[in-house]
Amino acid sequence: MSARLSPDPVPLDLGGVSPPAAPLTSILNRLQPSPETVVLLLAVAIGSGTGLAVVLFHYLIEIGHHLMLEDLMGLIGPGQAWALALIPSLGGLIVGLMRWHWRDFGPGLSSLIGLAQGSGKVSPLKATAKAGAAVVSLGSGASLGPEGPSVEIGANIGVFLGQALQVSQERRRLLLGAGAAAGLAAGFNAPIAGVFFALEVVLGTTFATSAVSVVLLAAVVSALIAQIGQGGQPAFTLPSYEVRSPFELPLYLGLGLFASLVAIAYTQAIRLAQQGFEGQIPCLPWMAKIPMPLRPLLGGVCVGLVALQFPQVLGIGYETVEAMLRDAQFSIPLLVALLIVKLLMTAVSLGSGLVGGLFAPAMFLGASLGAAYGKIIPLVLPIAPGMIAAPPAYAMVGMAAVLAASARAPLTAILLLFELTRDYRIILPLMAAVGLSVWLVERLKPIARNAETLQSAGLNVQADQGQEILRHLSVGQAMQQNFLTLLDSLPIIQAGMELTHHQFPSALVVDEANQLVGIVTLQDIHKAIAAWETNPASSQMAASRAQTLADIATSDLLYAYKDEPVSEALARMAARGLRQLPVVDRNGSQRLLGVLDQDRINLIGKLAVMERSLTPYLQQDPAEDGTSDNPDIALNLPIKEQSAA
Repeated sequence: MSARLSPDPVPLDLGGVSPPAAPLTSILNRLQPSPETVVLLLAVAIGSGTGLAVVLFHYLIEIGHHLMLEDLMGLIGPGQAWALALIPSLGGLIVGLMRWHWRDFGPGLSSLIGLAQGSGKVSPLKATAKAGAAVVSLGSGASLGPEGPSVEIGANIGVFLGQALQVSQERRRLLLGAGAAAGLAAGFNAPIAGVFFALEVVLGTTFATSAVSVVLLAAVVSALIAQIGQGGQPAFTLPSYEVRSPFELPLYLGLGLFASLVAIAYTQAIRLAQQGFEGQIPCLPWMAKIPMPLRPLLGGVCVGLVALQFPQVLGIGYETVEAMLRDAQFSIPLLVALLIVKLLMTAVSLGSGLVGGLFAPAMFLGASLGAAYGKIIPLVLPIAPGMIAAPPAYAMVGMAAVLAASARAPLTAILLLFELTRDYRIILPLMAAVGLSVWLVERLKPIARNAETLQSAGLNVQADQGQEILRHLSVGQAMQQNFLTLLDSLPIIQAGMELTHHQFPSALVVDEANQLVGIVTLQDIHKAIAAWETNPASSQMAASRAQTLADIATSDLLYAYKDEPVSEALARMAARGLRQLPVVDRNGSQRLLGVLDQDRINLIGKLAVMERSLTPYLQQDPAEDGTSDNPDIALNLPIKEQSAA
């Protein structure tokens, strides 16, 4: 029996000096409102600001669309087909120049979440420049959507307010979620879908019940302002859904199957396009030599040339989607061609550096798939005319299925389509197709949830520094050795006393040869004691003395190995919902080397980012910065070698 415990942390002595408060914080301190009141007021402010910003964003997109695709085309002259290829190229050139001037447009939503949890700052100028690049991209016909930038606009407003008021990290994350909900609610005029998007994708499992009211209020205010500025109609009008027969449900399940395949092709095409423009694909190494400012121009040229044959791929594509939903005369070959071409041009647009979201293209792909599916079914199945719904019904369900599978947000997709149709009868087909498509995507292409969800949602995810460092970290560097081990022959009563004394929630159980045999938790010991109390009084003492940890320890364990990457161990932990993994030898001896802890891994990632930030200052000449050569300030993190690389 042994316990290796780390020393108690030393509290910081600030000398009684508090950090200077921000002006807004000082005002709120004088008014002394309750914390709940402050957060609700901030939700109103975020919803109002996001609603106004999204209305302006859509208005500027319309102006850019008219200037480039109508006025400029008119000046060139009617009948000049080459002009249609010129417009997206011009937009790509402008976006490339903007990227050259600003170097980068600031963080995407994933990095904003990291900023909300840390001490980084949001640059309003870069965020505005990114929105401007999205206006140019979408206005000139890039095959992307407006919802990604709309969500980022709201998220930036939420993070900026949180930083200005110096609220806690938890509150900053909540305000970011409120801004994201407000952005999606204003973009689609769908406040319920916006709320569930924030709770399902942005906040994930970290939100509390009290967070719902904050996110809900921001979404409602933003959607209300968007309705005032843009009208009360949703993003596009969908026809009434018509139920022909309950036996259609298997057909919608088939649609869910095809939607999952389209979603996988969609996300993989985007990833390949991004890697291709960065020269990471073996057959395209020369792409890395293309200057970053010229890549959007190349993407615009590709979109423009394809638009000569398929003009439907230009821009957001809502008009084409509405035409499919109104059962316009699209042939099956044309629908299949639009599905393939739109998928490829969306990947090229985003991979080349044009700015926009992927919700709208995903819905375009789903509508094309559903409409083609609805037209093919009567041709291949012996079904009497009128026994199944018309192709627009399958197009509506296909929109939700592809969106849910590509964005890993089933509830958001279901509620979004429900808000757009406002027809309860569509719920059952929606749930069937969406549920199957998401389930199949998770089985056919298992991907780490958070990062891939945001990327496939078109929110321009940028890699978090801590996560990038952890990818190159081995389990041996991240594991800790201040864990508690108990012998399997130890009586349960004494084991409970050891856990209580050392204040550990669990302990690793080893045999006399120090070989790992299982794990025991406080809950296991409580269950054993409860079982004794149900026995007659005469047998309680005998049971308490006879049972040992070998009788109650969990022996079916997952392990980590010292030389494997932390990312692989984390994947196994996530699959079983574990917080810890014992680290053992690979040779099968079960010799215990350490413990890999989720909290420890998160801490190492944050420390690695801090070390990288401090390195330039620690390397300064002491004579220049006035500091002494104190070896105590040298950092000694296990990831030092990786972060330096």
